[in-house]
Amino acid sequence: MSALFIINPISGKGRKGRLKEEIQGRGHRCVFTEYASHAEELAKTASEDIVVAVGGDGTVNEVARGLLGTGKTLGIVPCGSGDGLARSLGISHNPAKAIDIVERGRTQALDAGFVNSRPFFSVCGMGFDADVSKLFAQSGRRGMFNYVRQALKLWRGYDPETFTINIDGREWTQKAVLITAGNSNQWGNNAKVTPYASTCDGLLDLTVLDDFHSIEIPFLASALMTGHCDISRRVHCFTG
Repeated sequence: MSALFIINPISGKGRKGRLKEEIQGRGHRCVFTEYASHAEELAKTASEDIVVAVGGDGTVNEVARGLLGTGKTLGIVPCGSGDGLARSLGISHNPAKAIDIVERGRTQALDAGFVNSRPFFSVCGMGFDADVSKLFAQSGRRGMFNYVRQALKLWRGYDPETFTINIDGREWTQKAVLITAGNSNQWGNNAKVTPYASTCDGLLDLTVLDDFHSIEIPFLASALMTGHCDISRRVHCFTG
């Protein structure tokens, strides 16, 4: 069995040269991405039946978009800043062990959500988390520390939007700091924003965060990192 490994050279930390040697030493083909959406293009034209995303959630999303509907198998070697989908699926962050899963692990169906006709496979955020993600990407720096830094900077003076939410015919309008639709259970780094989401149940989980006071941040952060964000009266979880 051989697979195509699509490597994002700038994802996460560390150089990918040694990882390339490991992959090629096992008889697989490697190619490095060169620009945004390149991974999707490479996945679409791959001749191999197994195509592996080597990088973070952005790389995984691009490769999965390229494979959607083809019947080919997606593999993941996580080496990004958050790796939410890989963590949700229980894939090891040890590259050698992750490659072992590609070679010997079982396959399972993976749901896809759509936003404005574009597929996503982990989580899709509206509001504060989407704004933070944009700032994080624009900063050019990776890592949890920079993500928290961007979030705290944005929170000062943040004005929540008003959203209309419709879940299977139940509709309401409210202000919300963020709304996250989850196919998997987390943003990354085990921050479980949609803690009960499953990647293969045919459903999406929705977490709505009401406006809150800054003094509540430590409690909300603790609940998020322990997988119990729904214990807060500010947090509402739905499935549909």
